[in-house]
Amino acid sequence: MKILVPVDGSAESLAAVRHALALVREGLRASLLLVNVQEPAGLYELLRVHDAEAIETIAREAGEHLLAEGAALCKAAGVDHEIEVARGEPAHALLDIADDEGCALIVAGAHGKGESEGRRLGSVAHTLVHDARLPVTLVRSGA
Repeated sequence: MKILVPVDGSAESLAAVRHALALVREGLRASLLLVNVQEPAGLYELLRVHDAEAIETIAREAGEHLLAEGAALCKAAGVDHEIEVARGEPAHALLDIADDEGCALIVAGAHGKGESEGRRLGSVAHTLVHDARLPVTLVRSGA
């Protein structure tokens, strides 16, 4: 079984990693796929950096940086995991990856780094819950 865990460096995304690791620790036979989705380059980036390869490299490195703590948690727990950095609109990219990779579950933070903590549910989490064809578990950082 493969569990997709979106990771953006927020406390809630790392809580989702910890929750997925707890499921494995409790006996669920699964590996984790940690995914960071970088949004497409905006006009500012396109005007400042005229090299498409450089923009892709910057996005990939930023995504890898945001995935590092989650990957370290998996490594410390001895749980099989992969990391992936994708580009696009986050919720739909995550759903596409979950389908492509044959994931059986998504474990995600209730809201991400770019969203107000006062909101009950972030836009990505909302879309995942409503549009996913597989089970979705949402985790709060205090959980």
